[in-house]
Order: sequence, then structure tokens, then C-alpha cells
Amino acid sequence: MSAPDGSPVGAERSIGQLFASATTELSALVHDEIALAKAQLKQDVKRGATSGGAFSAAGAVLLFSLPMLNFALAYGIRTWSDWNLAICFLLSFAANVLVAVVLTLIGVVFAKKAKKSQGPQKVAASMKESAGVLQKAKPHPRPELAEGRTPEAIEAVARSSS
Repeated sequence: MSAPDGSPVGAERSIGQLFASATTELSALVHDEIALAKAQLKQDVKRGATSGGAFSAAGAVLLFSLPMLNFALAYGIRTWSDWNLAICFLLSFAANVLVAVVLTLIGVVFAKKAKKSQGPQKVAASMKESAGVLQKAKPHPRPELAEGRTPEAIEAVARSSS
């Protein structure tokens, strides 16, 4: 098994290697957060499009089907019931309005879901939280220096490897 940078687990790594590993992991985290934001935004757009489609369908039903559907339904009711023709036309109009109301309610439900989602805001808050944690992170105390190694030598190695 090996660490993300390819060195064996448990082996001592230099500060430069640790920094490179942390930078790589932070970069991967940012890329994953951006991918999550894109996925959530795509879902919100899809819900908004569904809502718009339902509203458009409701409008189209009322606009285009009313004349033909009203005539057919009114004459059908008149044939079956022998009621006055005016009442039959009112009943056919009421049936069209009922269909439009159902389609409008479907559009409202999807519009509320799209508005409530707030996916990108969640991702932005998560990214700010990650950045805050990284800014507040304190380094672990250094272990005792091995004999013959001075802090200047360690810093020189760290600078040369980064």
C-alpha cells in the first residue's frame, strides 16, 4: 500500500513531499466541490425546465383545445342528457378548466422544488467551511531533532524539494 504521492506508507516523507501531497489533495477536493455544484445546478435547471413545460402545457391546453373540445363535449352531453345546449357548453368549459388547474398545480410543485433546492449555495458554504478549517489548522509539534541535523539543514531540504 502506498500514500497518494506513491511513497510507501509508514516511510518518512520530507516536508516538501507532505506539502505536495496536501496540495494535490486540496486540488482534488476543490475539483470535486465544483463537480458537485455543477451536478446540483443541472438538477435545478431540469426542475425549472419541467415546471416551465407544465405551465406551457397548461396554457396550450386552454388555448388550443377549448373550441374543438367544447363543441364535441357540449354536443355529447346534449346527446346523452337532453339538457339545454348552453348548460352543456358550460359543463364542457368546466372540464377544460379542471384539466388546466391540474397542470398548473403540477407546475407549481416543480417550481417550489427547484426554488427550495439551493444546491450551489450548499456547495459554496461547504467550500468556505473547508477553507476555514485549512486556515485554522496548526502544524503538529516537531519531534526531537536527530543528532547531527540542524533546523537550517531541514529548512534547506524543504525549500529545495518544493
